[in-house]
Amino acid sequence: MPAQKTDHSISSNRNARRDYQILETYEAGVVLCGTEVKSIRAGKANITDAFARIEGGNAILYQCDIAPYDKSHFFNHEPRQPRRLLLHKSEIAKIYSTASVKGHSIPALEMYWKNGRVKIRLGVGQGKTHQDRRQDIKSADAKREIDRAIKNRLNQ
Repeated sequence: MPAQKTDHSISSNRNARRDYQILETYEAGVVLCGTEVKSIRAGKANITDAFARIEGGNAILYQCDIAPYDKSHFFNHEPRQPRRLLLHKSEIAKIYSTASVKGHSIPALEMYWKNGRVKIRLGVGQGKTHQDRRQDIKSADAKREIDRAIKNRLNQ
């Protein structure tokens, strides 16, 4: 499944598609406080290591790094605190049943703006083995060589 890019992307996790074979994707809202939103607007969000877990019927986002807002003094937030994700109960049940299989995980793929709200694209993925990664590199190299040969052929 190709990556879906949005016009208002905040942060993306490029390593997730390298390390996992993404089986399904879901869009989730994020519960944020005011200083977190201001910090995100300033471009201080990072989801490189972010992942989700289903705990007690709720989806929780871990390792999402939103830097403290510079201009706030007293009411600032913790940078890597767990954040609740907003999903329908049926989606949570579906994600839980898929991700509970051994070797499956729920990495965060992208953080973006949608209608003035911060959204997270989650992927339910199966971890790739070393051989799978090698095969992906081989196929990408072969595609690049074919494209290069076609381009050279057209320029002659």
